[in-house]
Amino acid sequence: MPRNILPVFSLLLGTLFLFLGNGLQGLLLPVRGTHEGYSNEILGLLGTTWAAGFVAGCFAAPLLVRRIGHVRAFSGFGAIICLNVLVTGMFVNDTAWLTLRAVTGFCTAGTSMIIESWLNERATNESRGAIFSLYIAITLMGVVGGQLLVGVADVTTPILFMVCGILYCIAILPTTISTAASPQPLKRVSLDLKGLYRNSPVSFVGILMIGIANGAYGTLVAVFGAKAGLHQGTIAIMVSITIFAGAIMQFPAGRLSDRMDRRYVLAALSALSALAGFVLVVLHPMNVYVIIALVAIYGAAANALYPIAVAHANDFAAPEDFVKVSGGLLLLYGIGTVIGPTLGGPVMTHFGPHALFAVTAVAHLIVVAYSIIRSRIRAARPREEKDNYTTAVPGASAQLATPEGLKLDPRATGSTDRR
Repeated sequence: MPRNILPVFSLLLGTLFLFLGNGLQGLLLPVRGTHEGYSNEILGLLGTTWAAGFVAGCFAAPLLVRRIGHVRAFSGFGAIICLNVLVTGMFVNDTAWLTLRAVTGFCTAGTSMIIESWLNERATNESRGAIFSLYIAITLMGVVGGQLLVGVADVTTPILFMVCGILYCIAILPTTISTAASPQPLKRVSLDLKGLYRNSPVSFVGILMIGIANGAYGTLVAVFGAKAGLHQGTIAIMVSITIFAGAIMQFPAGRLSDRMDRRYVLAALSALSALAGFVLVVLHPMNVYVIIALVAIYGAAANALYPIAVAHANDFAAPEDFVKVSGGLLLLYGIGTVIGPTLGGPVMTHFGPHALFAVTAVAHLIVVAYSIIRSRIRAARPREEKDNYTTAVPGASAQLATPEGLKLDPRATGSTDRR
């Protein structure tokens, strides 16, 4: 194990600090924005612009990397992210924040794609599974660790923005001084929506709805927590518990989906997510422990949906199309995360902060209905013909993944799209 990890240690170290910064900044902005009195629409657009920038970066960043090289591109992207977060802390202005957030999303896609392609280049078939599992674990630890940092200082001061800038600066260093050979140029990303729908209508509709729900929740849950009267440290714990619960649910939900029609598992988990959301909407609980418990149930079910939907799509795809199908679904998920916060902000303005979970519940009920309908139209794959479920793309981190990262997945070994 150490022999496999040592050649990519510097890249993984940079990844840890990059996602520490991402986790901190992603939670800090809505909490500070709520304190500044920004409207729910503006706070929702912070997530929308970031997601739009991220999706655009998946398409456009490879062109820039080809032009100037991996090291210079990574350093440039990282420097821009660092400058953006520092300027965000200096100039508290909603219009400026939206613009800077879009640029940050674009650059985050670029840095992630470079790290993932570098790891893919250094991995062998024997070490690929270990490296990718560690990479996923590091991204989760980074995001959670960054979110928990929100509670260590006053969000109304520039301190946390400065901490975030420091984390991004540190993230640049390991990759910049690494002696690892630069990987081959990134490949351009393509998105075949018609082909994705023909392959698996349930995964197509499901991934879009999951993206809408996760995008709305991920961006606006901090706003919900603040307007529900929770302390900023409690908000950080609430958001982190969502991720932990989702990570724990991955294995049992995935194994169950290997043994039965995955569409039924999608429907059941989506129904549980919708139920937890409706309880929050209808009861308006004020007790902190009740809120955290319901959010944990929501996170456990909602964050297990994405990888099961991807596995269902791969059940009907040729093995060599794994990267193409999964990458397309990932970008479709990105489109959903653009829509979700845009819808969630106005809904919360008109119906109150708890209405955030009405948005997620409606999206999840659509998954329930469509999964059941399609199960009556097309038969499930026999168990022996199914793609074995793995936790390769956990839903908790899907929003921070790129198509390059899919090439690290051991299931992509036979793909003709791999370098």
